[in-house]
Amino acid sequence: METTTFARTLGHGGIEVSALGFGCWAIGGEWRSADGQPLGWGRVDDEESVRAIRRALDLGVTFFDTADVYGCGHSERVLGRALGKRRDEVVVATKWGNLFDERTRTADGQDATPEHARRALTASLARLGTDHVDLYQLHISDARPGDAAALRDACEDFVAEGLIRAYAWSTDDPARAAVFAEGEHCTAVQHALNVLQDAPGMLALCEERGLASVNRSPLAMGLLTGKHAGRAPLEAGDIRSRPPAWLKGFGDGSGADPEWLARTEALREVLTSGGRTLAQGALAWLWARSGRTVPIPGFRSVAQAEENAGALAKGPLTAAHLAETDRILGR
Repeated sequence: METTTFARTLGHGGIEVSALGFGCWAIGGEWRSADGQPLGWGRVDDEESVRAIRRALDLGVTFFDTADVYGCGHSERVLGRALGKRRDEVVVATKWGNLFDERTRTADGQDATPEHARRALTASLARLGTDHVDLYQLHISDARPGDAAALRDACEDFVAEGLIRAYAWSTDDPARAAVFAEGEHCTAVQHALNVLQDAPGMLALCEERGLASVNRSPLAMGLLTGKHAGRAPLEAGDIRSRPPAWLKGFGDGSGADPEWLARTEALREVLTSGGRTLAQGALAWLWARSGRTVPIPGFRSVAQAEENAGALAKGPLTAAHLAETDRILGR
């Protein structure tokens, strides 16, 4: 299976990426908060993760998004190993702000100081096996604007030193994202967006400030793959088995929320148009929603990598399909 690709630009910075990125949260494996809350997606096979990343590269995916805290450093290490000598073919994004113990795979607390940002960046570069990060993202979604302004200035220093090429904030608050957008080398905002969870305010900010919209949860934490229709229990190490308040669509952890499943099923016909799978249609909706979107679905296998990358060849949904999804969802 081979595919074609089309490109996006990360805001006004001139960094070109494939219109589809791959999110590397799941390949970090199991990790937990200090009070035992699972924060990963369950067990993973690192060798399969490496094969999946390399397959994605072969299929035209050139943007990979991770974070230092995913797997408490493990995701960065796996991504760095998989890219190897092909590092210069891709754009690598990572995030900082969370504190963790790599040995115990436990996350505990946050640090919004510029001093920590520098320490975290140095550690991420070592784990990734690279001398620079292409997009460095603040991972504290509700950081105070004053703290964020100081971190934005620190990121400008990192750009001047050649340690990063651009930076962004991972937040769902347009007002906070606007603070980072004041910086010359802020080129994107990472935020939740999928066909079930629109974000018109954030997309408007991206258009106004010339930012890329990097979309986490593009498949609604797996609901838009169609694989959770049976409401099967999730393994204990999966964050969706004990979903925190911000994780929508999985109710009390007994499986997928029936209301979310019903909405997904109502969209099936339009999303699977043109021979797409349900997941491919969900990605196609994002590309139709805005010319600035770069969805970053997660993956744990070569098969998932191939399905997601296959969406590139089919491109965005049509304007008529976009209108039909709005009609079905009553928006």
